[in-house]
Amino acid sequence: MYEIPWFLSGERKTFEGIASPELGILWKYFSNIRYFYIFYRNVFLLQNFEAMFLWNEKAIQIVAGPCSVESEEQLFATARGLKKIGIQTLRGGIWKPRSRAHHFEGVGEPGLRWLQQVQQELSMQVATEVATPRQAEVALKYGIDILWIGARTTVSPFMIQEIAEVLRGVDTPVMLKNPVCPDLELWTGAVERLLDIDLKQLSLIHRGFSVLDAAPYRNIPCLEMALEMKKRFPGLPLFCDPSHICGKRGLLYGICAEALRLDMDGLFIESHCCPEVALSDAAQQLTPEALGKMFENLGIRQVENNKLHLGCEILIQRKG
Repeated sequence: MYEIPWFLSGERKTFEGIASPELGILWKYFSNIRYFYIFYRNVFLLQNFEAMFLWNEKAIQIVAGPCSVESEEQLFATARGLKKIGIQTLRGGIWKPRSRAHHFEGVGEPGLRWLQQVQQELSMQVATEVATPRQAEVALKYGIDILWIGARTTVSPFMIQEIAEVLRGVDTPVMLKNPVCPDLELWTGAVERLLDIDLKQLSLIHRGFSVLDAAPYRNIPCLEMALEMKKRFPGLPLFCDPSHICGKRGLLYGICAEALRLDMDGLFIESHCCPEVALSDAAQQLTPEALGKMFENLGIRQVENNKLHLGCEILIQRKG
């Protein structure tokens, strides 16, 4: 456990009899130091995505895999294809919070056993979504490497707080998506609740926002809102989820290129061995081969045998 001094913790202190502009300036200064403390802690100790890619000589990270884990065969076919193009962190949803009832809602706990097999047989890290405290507990029990919290969960401060309590004292990395609605305060509040339990490995994922008319996209990109979150929390890596922004394969390249141009730290993207028969989000998923080709066209290249921590890579590139 790494203790944070009270003036870096975000805890508000009262000073009786003292009310001056200078005190306000000092408080703002120390509040900013809190986030730089979190940044350097991530840099030297905590982030652990093993595969590294470069775009325009900047280190980035890529998490890829199917929207839904549908079967053991589908998962392994996708994982093997992704490993061929250098992906070392596989994402796959086993609980799917669908908008409508009676649609495919994931395979549930059996999918965790398949993800374990991918860990063991392919030496890949695995990530899955948790939407409730119970799901978080079960995923942790199975030793899932990375948990992500989805947009439908981020929108609820109550649920975020309950999940945060399950994660208290846990070293498992967590990736937090923006809420479905364009509300930066909700996203900020979710980050604060996770930092308040001293979660040591936290990243942000921007997946766009749901509005009445996002055409031609599935969710309106609003990338400037993601950049504002980066300003608020400069120590937290920021990933772009182009799959949920776009909703269509044909739009992925443009959003990926823009996210990289805006200096985001990685891509969180969907890939399926046979997208045409996918049980969820078929239109926005790429085969591993097509994903590798898109990376080539984007100028993303793999750096092999590099196990620098993510925070260190970001620091090195920004210092350079």
